[in-house]
Amino acid sequence: MKLFDVYPLYNVTPVSAKGSIVTDINGQDYWDFYGGHAVISIGHGHPHYIKRLEDQLHKIGFYSNAIQNPLQTELATKLGALSDCEDYNLFLCSSGAEANENALKMASFITGKSRVIAFNNGFHGRTSAAVAATDNQNINAPINKQQKVTFLPFNAIDAFESEIEKGDVCAVILEAIQGVGGLDEPSTEFYQKIVESCKKHHVILIADEVQSGFGRSGKFFGFQHHNIQPDIISIAKGMGNGFPVGGVLIHESIEAKYGMLGTTFGGNHLACAASLAVLEVIEKEDLINNAAKIGVYFKERAAEIPQVKNIKGRGLMLGLEFDFEVSELRKKLIYDQHIFTGGASNKKLLRILPALNISEKEIDVFFDALKKELK
Repeated sequence: MKLFDVYPLYNVTPVSAKGSIVTDINGQDYWDFYGGHAVISIGHGHPHYIKRLEDQLHKIGFYSNAIQNPLQTELATKLGALSDCEDYNLFLCSSGAEANENALKMASFITGKSRVIAFNNGFHGRTSAAVAATDNQNINAPINKQQKVTFLPFNAIDAFESEIEKGDVCAVILEAIQGVGGLDEPSTEFYQKIVESCKKHHVILIADEVQSGFGRSGKFFGFQHHNIQPDIISIAKGMGNGFPVGGVLIHESIEAKYGMLGTTFGGNHLACAASLAVLEVIEKEDLINNAAKIGVYFKERAAEIPQVKNIKGRGLMLGLEFDFEVSELRKKLIYDQHIFTGGASNKKLLRILPALNISEKEIDVFFDALKKELK
């Protein structure tokens, strides 16, 4: 049997990793400024993370959600306290797509409606409703296109009002900072207007924090830069530092019913241990403040490079926009400078998503290498 060939792969085979360094099969070290799509939040092989998982493996790794699992309650309590979202309840799953799928399903349950408002260049996952709300026709099959989704540009208040007033919308879903879409953000005025309109028309507002959550933007959640409160928040990516974990934060005003949502693997003992370890490290090492501080330093260094035409993002969810497509630059950074970076649907954007404990010295390494390739 062969692998189903859906990924174009770089010729690099990692076999170990520590902190911000990934080592390949030949012993070559690479600087990781991408974290596997913003997944590595506290660095590779963090000792506290390893101990948490090792200790849990010696106890119990998995059982179904038919039994009591105190780790889930511990995780919900810790997450609520650190994120300042104690007025939400937590449903655990295993990925960002699953989180958004369940968020959209909840919105439809609550409102009795089915149309979704999403935004141009948004990315919410590859499952049924989540991919239908993703602005990429190349990954939408005919079965997905049966979903009713309207795509709008950010900050188009009149167009948004015109759509939500039609009365058939169950949910508005958006990323406070777009990931795959290229680091675009709604204005605070627009985000607050969305909140106001959703309340007026009894529409559920879903904040997709799959990539921007868990401190990456310099606040725990990206929407917190705009002083708003969503009805539902979806999370994943950096939540488990590489262990498959996802979740949905549902405002306590929304009533739960048995059977409304369900999952086999979500919230298992190992997943909870992984996510608790991440939260404990974020708190102990003050990583949200570090993300904000290093993000400022990154932008200062980026401003020194004339080829950079635009600097996008917040905290350690960053993008450098050039006046040329960056695919060849990414290859040079990997093969010549031994640095991992990311791309986006904006082909001229280099995406930077390092661990939240990255240092200024490590940022300097990145810019020294970038300057060499831009000569």
